[in-house]
Amino acid sequence: MNSQAERVTFTSDGADLVGVLRLPAAAGPAPAVAVTGPFTGVKDQVAGTYAERLARAGFVTLAFDHRGFGESGGRPGHEDSQGKLADLRAAVELLRARPEVDPTRIGLVGVCLGGGYAVRAAAENPRVKAVVGIASGYNSPAWFVERMGVDNYRSALAGLLDAYDEFLPAVAPGGAEAAMGGDEPYAYYGTSRSASPHWRNRLTRGSLHSLMTFDALGAAPLLGATPLLVVHGRTDAYCAPELAAELHRRAAGEKEIIWLDAAQHIDLYDVEPYVTEAADAAAAFLHRHLG
Repeated sequence: MNSQAERVTFTSDGADLVGVLRLPAAAGPAPAVAVTGPFTGVKDQVAGTYAERLARAGFVTLAFDHRGFGESGGRPGHEDSQGKLADLRAAVELLRARPEVDPTRIGLVGVCLGGGYAVRAAAENPRVKAVVGIASGYNSPAWFVERMGVDNYRSALAGLLDAYDEFLPAVAPGGAEAAMGGDEPYAYYGTSRSASPHWRNRLTRGSLHSLMTFDALGAAPLLGATPLLVVHGRTDAYCAPELAAELHRRAAGEKEIIWLDAAQHIDLYDVEPYVTEAADAAAAFLHRHLG
């Protein structure tokens, strides 16, 4: 099934956001999903890949640049956790206002850190009727403290606050300092795999403070009866499989977890068969719960 794409603009707390709305070939009000992607990601990377797959499966989809990234407004290169949640609320409202969308059948899909935001956004917004996390980061300050010790955790936060406005590379080769350190993130963002004219390889140190204080895991019991699908790689060095399992365990409503045999986190960004497996699982789940 083919889809057609339309560039859209909308606002979120005064920030101008840019997205791509994809319409399925089928006529009539359809279920819809907003798709939010990885930390630093933009709409024509991972979020766009999944949005296109889901549009071909019959959903209206919206992939967009969060504030501070891509073509959207806001503070460039700064991860604003509360701002991203506001962006997702605005995305849901954009979908609800479209004549092609059934406003009672809207879900959220998040990949990598976007999955954590999707879960938190769904917990805060009863208008979201289903949520899917794919290879997602379900951040938990308490989990960080358990592994780092509270003094080390607070010392790290203090250091990030001291250098809050300084920039560092998002990725870097050869073990150099970066917000997403290591060879694996560089293998995606530092190469043609992620090619986008709108992605920038820089991030504020304050963005890392946002990551370390954002609580996605704690949103699990707040979902209530909202259906949840977790799709995760058995091996993932960047988004802990144990947190994916714990999120699923804590969720109170109808829930499902699917483990894929991917060797790396970024396999679920653009490597087959994992992208197809994840997208197909999300489409089947959303069709069941959005009608």
